[in-house]
Amino acid sequence: MSDAGSADPAIAVVVGASGGLGRALAELMVESGAYERVVALSRRRPDGWEDNARRAWAAVDILDEDSIAAGARLVATLGVPIRIVVATGRLSGFELKPEKSMRALDADALRELFAVNAVGPALVAKHLLPLTPRDRSSLFAAISARVGSIGDNRLGGWYGYRASKAALNMFIRTLAIEHRRARPNGVCVALHPGTVKTALSAPFQSGVPDEKLFSPERSATALLQVMDALGPGDTGGFFAWDGAKIPW
Repeated sequence: MSDAGSADPAIAVVVGASGGLGRALAELMVESGAYERVVALSRRRPDGWEDNARRAWAAVDILDEDSIAAGARLVATLGVPIRIVVATGRLSGFELKPEKSMRALDADALRELFAVNAVGPALVAKHLLPLTPRDRSSLFAAISARVGSIGDNRLGGWYGYRASKAALNMFIRTLAIEHRRARPNGVCVALHPGTVKTALSAPFQSGVPDEKLFSPERSATALLQVMDALGPGDTGGFFAWDGAKIPW
């Protein structure tokens, strides 16, 4: 793993860059000019995302650790990641639907949700966090969800999604503790993006007020502002799109 110093190019990595929010985050990071290159990691290449001096792409499936490791090896050849965002997630689709009651609990559905929402991002951290620099600031953020907060759970339901995002939050908290021992300037956080107009939330957007339903670009802009404001003292935290801290 890399222990590269400050002379190496500072790059950003977006995992899940073919999704609506991931793509918006990647595009905004390219436009910011803050990184020598933005590396998109996803199962398929984002539309119109061509490799050049500012952009790169590699096929990565977060359910396949070998592909995550291969993606990390590519990242290591391009520079030092000072910002890594995991923008993957699964809520519903095909036979998978949020449970309204305990009667709907299904073992296969739960395994799928935990694999995508918790295990995959944890394995991404396993392979990418060691590439972050020791001698300068860095940030690792995973897109979580407010419904993953145990303290904020007042309505019940959505068992698998809630529990898998709560598991992700625990992974982030635990990773942050270990990460800061070797990289005291490194930050690891979970982020809530709000309700975003993407395929993930499409079946559940009815009834959401317009002012609380964000475009991917609006959510990404807000999240990047939150990330830019975080420091080492915030590591291991859970933050909403507006910067508010969310209870675990």
